[in-house]
Amino acid sequence: MEAEQTLLKKCLAELIGTFILVYIGAGAAAITLLLAKGETWQSDFSIGIGALGGLGDWLAIGIAFAIAVAASIYIFGHISGCHINPAVTIALWAVKRFPGKEVIPYISSQLIGATLASTFFVTIVGKRAATDGGCGATALFPGISYAQGILNEAVITFFLMLTIMALAVDERTPKHFAGLIIGLVVGAGIITTGNITGASFNPARTFGPYLGNTLFGGPNLWAQFPIYIIGPVIGAIIAAFLYTYIAGLKT
Repeated sequence: MEAEQTLLKKCLAELIGTFILVYIGAGAAAITLLLAKGETWQSDFSIGIGALGGLGDWLAIGIAFAIAVAASIYIFGHISGCHINPAVTIALWAVKRFPGKEVIPYISSQLIGATLASTFFVTIVGKRAATDGGCGATALFPGISYAQGILNEAVITFFLMLTIMALAVDERTPKHFAGLIIGLVVGAGIITTGNITGASFNPARTFGPYLGNTLFGGPNLWAQFPIYIIGPVIGAIIAAFLYTYIAGLKT
């Protein structure tokens, strides 16, 4: 019974942590689109974030995500590890740093948290958060192919997972600034590659807004969802194995 309660608490932490991530981060993306609606575009992009404010849009969104990630880690890191990302959970399991029996409960909790975040956001802001803001969903930008999207998501998630392995998993490194640095890596990836794929890093971060759009009349982007599964999972697994090898971690 005690083990079940422990897993329940971990899953609840993952749910709330992912809720924070999507509500604040994807919410910032949705609000950016709402603010830009009806304005004259200042770039070659006819739709989407970055069309009005350029890199400034992504800077603001990146900071919002960085704060959300860092806060979640400091709140829940000691309870669940604060994966808040199915790709991280799968990669840690792949290098034997996470029990297989907890993978599905963790991922389920992350997806539920992301969905609740998008649902609450639309409930508070109104349906325009979905119809005009797309619930802050990630999507390929003009001129970016499916393969390029997968590669970008793999690369940025690779950077994120290397950071997690070094600062959160490796017991030899100091932990005081782990949450801050991990959050900043997410923010930097969003600022740099937001105008490529929306810079998800995270299947749950994309899933919640996609489902929110389905429920509330936003754009149907499900055809692109595999990009945000394949890319992050591949990038995270490669990083986890590579760091384990380079750092000489025991498996």
